[in-house]
Amino acid sequence: MKKLVLVAVLVMLVLVIVAPTASAAPPTAPPAAGGYWYHVNYGDTLAGISWYTGVPMQMIIDANGITNPNWIYAGQYLWIPAYAPVYPPPPPPLLCSAYHTVQYGETLYSISLMYGRNMWSIAQANNIYNLNWIYAGQVLCIP
Repeated sequence: MKKLVLVAVLVMLVLVIVAPTASAAPPTAPPAAGGYWYHVNYGDTLAGISWYTGVPMQMIIDANGITNPNWIYAGQYLWIPAYAPVYPPPPPPLLCSAYHTVQYGETLYSISLMYGRNMWSIAQANNIYNLNWIYAGQVLCIP
């Protein structure tokens, strides 16, 4: 019985001594290439860390094996994987077959009849959201 108590006390002592030193330094890097360690400060949240680093929160969760995203603590190190956002390709260049300077009294509908184009396509080509709001002197791209 005394041996069992002694072993239990030794195990507890080892855990108390080793546990704080193990969390003081960042662990070794995960196998995925690219990234860095982030030291969690008091008041940090995963959403805030995600915004600060520019890496999606789900990538941070996956890289660190976090099961409860609400439970991170100050002093903890989180692996922030390398992330390059993918932006959509730019729209194709606007090809204008003609340019029309709006005269007093003209409407988008009357201009569309002149050029045989749909007034919605003319509005879209010129970033017009209100079809009734064109003005004299405005130069329109006719697609």
